[in-house]
Amino acid sequence: MRHLPNLICLFRLALIWPVATALQAGEYGLALGLFMAAAVSDGLDGYLAKRFNWTSEVGKLLDPVADKLLLMTVFIEAAWLGLVPWWITAAAVARDVLIGLGALVFRVWFGPLHGRPTIISKINTAAQLLYLMAVMVNAAAGFPPHEVLEAVALLTVITIVLSGFHYVATFTRRAWSAPAPSS
Repeated sequence: MRHLPNLICLFRLALIWPVATALQAGEYGLALGLFMAAAVSDGLDGYLAKRFNWTSEVGKLLDPVADKLLLMTVFIEAAWLGLVPWWITAAAVARDVLIGLGALVFRVWFGPLHGRPTIISKINTAAQLLYLMAVMVNAAAGFPPHEVLEAVALLTVITIVLSGFHYVATFTRRAWSAPAPSS
């Protein structure tokens, strides 16, 4: 049971291709259902890992990778299909690339990250999931209206920017206070 959160992460990774394929085929209801299953799995694996202390080093890497790959894939596919503006996709992808590169640089030059997702990061992930779900519902059923989609898009972009700046500030502050790397 200790590895159940990691198996759930692998399930989320396995859902990426079917979600993208369903979107490409114009089967927005199916894409939405698969995407929602992936979103629920994200919450479930985190809950199980924390509640029962089933955390692992693999899980600490696997969970954010699964989240980022799912969200980036769906944003890019949705933008390609004209469901999401490219500028929102660019902001979401740029944030994740920035965080990934920042984490890699910090790890190489300063050592282990020892970080946990912040509140603004969790809010951002929730906003991105909500926005993409709303986009898929709109594509499938013509609801919610475009004004609602635009409001959710604005909220999502605000959380993308705030979260991105927060991560940059956090990495920078920790790097400045870390001991100098030995030569």
